[in-house]
Amino acid sequence: MIVAMLDWQQAAALAVGLLVAGGIAAVVPARRVRLLRPFAVEGAIVAGLYAIWQLAGTLSHENVSGAFARARWIVRAERDLHLPNEVDVQHLLTGNAASAHVIDIYYATMHFSVMGVFLIWLFVRHRDQYRPVRRVLAVLTLFCLLIQLWLPIAPPRLLHGYGFVDTALKYGQSVYGGGFDADQLSAMPSVHVAWAALVGVTVWRVSSSSWRVIGPLHFVVTVLVVVSTANHFWADGIVAIALLVLSTYLVRWTVAGLTAARERVRGRPEPVPAPAVVGSV
Repeated sequence: MIVAMLDWQQAAALAVGLLVAGGIAAVVPARRVRLLRPFAVEGAIVAGLYAIWQLAGTLSHENVSGAFARARWIVRAERDLHLPNEVDVQHLLTGNAASAHVIDIYYATMHFSVMGVFLIWLFVRHRDQYRPVRRVLAVLTLFCLLIQLWLPIAPPRLLHGYGFVDTALKYGQSVYGGGFDADQLSAMPSVHVAWAALVGVTVWRVSSSSWRVIGPLHFVVTVLVVVSTANHFWADGIVAIALLVLSTYLVRWTVAGLTAARERVRGRPEPVPAPAVVGSV
């Protein structure tokens, strides 16, 4: 299976194009056209973040020293901590071709698509919560990229001698090809788990619908998928969740500090905006 994705140049061009479209929409007299401006601007921000992610993956291809040694160290550390063996989970969930196909497809398609649907849903249905969550998403993704650039680590599927199987490669479903220039040595931390945790907590906290269970369910399934496909260690997900908590409180403290500074400048009190949606993580 070949998954065609935008490279960083294409994503950057898309971001610029959306910004230009948003600027044009702002000055067009037609009200319906002006209503498209917020969508264009937010789309530009998301495309810009994606471009940075792709660029970081391209640059980190040049820094692979120690990636496999660090991966082997993680295996030993997890065994010393008596964490469940990822190989056992892989054998349990991908023991036959049918389940492996389904899990590989979930890994290949749900990471970006769920985040896209989530952001659109939040922007349309819960506009007041959108900006705090977007800030957390940006900071969280930046933290993940910086760690991946600074400390490349090979995923389990590339290790030999530990029993891991690259199920996507085995069944011709690998996403590493077909125009998707993803960095294969950026297992730590897991952006899949980080984004899924953000989606799960936010949907559960913001929505009052009985369908809100889909958010946490996506998180649980994502964790099992990235482990059973041998794309990530448990440790990759644990660090990702820790970064989500850090990003949430960093955004909260920054917004509170800026608000307090504005109050001092204006000389009159203002209501403090609500903390980031995932503040209860």
